[in-house]
Amino acid sequence: MTSRNWTVALSLSLVFLCGMAVGAFGHWLYSSNTVDAQSATARPRNPEEFRRRYVDEMRTRLKLDEGQVAQLNAALDGTRAKIDAMKLRHRPEVKQIQQEQVDRINGFLTAPQRAEYQKMRQEREDKDRKQPKGPPGGC
Repeated sequence: MTSRNWTVALSLSLVFLCGMAVGAFGHWLYSSNTVDAQSATARPRNPEEFRRRYVDEMRTRLKLDEGQVAQLNAALDGTRAKIDAMKLRHRPEVKQIQQEQVDRINGFLTAPQRAEYQKMRQEREDKDRKQPKGPPGGC
């Protein structure tokens, strides 16, 4: 092989290796600045898991005794019952407001757009039904 061929082969190899290095650095930079949704610090989606973690944190950080933990659980149960009752009372009002929104949007859409909008709404409802509900503002 002539020295010119060696120079070309060496140059191509260096370009390839530099590309690999830049790609590896870019991947490292990207992955170091993103959040892992499955990490241990991610908020639990399950209400029972959320409550368990909350009670454990309160027990540890505040050094609660068993009587205080029982009182904490009673307070959380009472709050949950009040929130559930409030949601039930306001559900019809919320449904009416949502229906007014849908009617208003349907008012300016064309027939094909309305059909697609209905399909979008159904897909969102299906997705919401499949996802576990976490506590909105507490335990």
